[in-house]
Amino acid sequence: MSANGEGLGRVLGVALGLCLVCSVVVSTAAVLLKPAQQANKTLDLKRNILMAAGLLDPALSVEEQFEQVETRVVDLDQGRFVEGVDPAAFDQRKAAKDPAQSRAIPGGEDPAKLVRREDQALVYLVRDDSGELNKIILPIRGYGLWSTLYGFMALESDGNTVAGLGFYEHAETPGLGGEVDNPSWKAIWPGKQVFREDQVAIQVLKGAVPAGSTEKQWQVDGLSGATLTTKGVDNLVRYWMGDQGFKPLLENLRRGEA
Repeated sequence: MSANGEGLGRVLGVALGLCLVCSVVVSTAAVLLKPAQQANKTLDLKRNILMAAGLLDPALSVEEQFEQVETRVVDLDQGRFVEGVDPAAFDQRKAAKDPAQSRAIPGGEDPAKLVRREDQALVYLVRDDSGELNKIILPIRGYGLWSTLYGFMALESDGNTVAGLGFYEHAETPGLGGEVDNPSWKAIWPGKQVFREDQVAIQVLKGAVPAGSTEKQWQVDGLSGATLTTKGVDNLVRYWMGDQGFKPLLENLRRGEA
């Protein structure tokens, strides 16, 4: 019994020692790789911002192309840029979960199922060589069928004409709701109009835009076989383009008062 006990003790000791060594190795690797992972995450975000605006050139580096993008923090209620807040250090997702930096959205006012909306948000501006505003790129998010979809909507300088739309994070069903990533569907968005007589008019339909529709400049084809994801995209786009989203900013930009 003693020999068996000593043998079992040695086995357990070796196993425990191996677990400790593995834990140290994994923890060390995680710490050492974290900066690289964060850098890759930031690079991917920049790539998606450029892609949504139709500005990404695969032949050039993302960092080089992103130099043309001006990142600002905006007060959503006032629709004005916030001074004294470093956009590079501002975490919009964290702000949305912090009661001190966000507000609860009443159920009847929350079609995108956000629960809370941050007080401040990041926006991305692209100017031409003369310094005139060329593109406005806005972060958007909302719930689809299975997940929250995170993406960007790009508008032309008029703050009304869609330049592009893309989602960079979601867990919708591949082949159905996952078709939000389909280049053919994303190609439908450019040229669509967001507002009509100062009201959000853009819609993602259930099904295709009817032939000859007099409303087609405000209508986008829905995703085939993905009714709830389609409705989710419609809800989130209309929310973020509305009074609780970026509409105050867009109005101020048109007046030159942001």
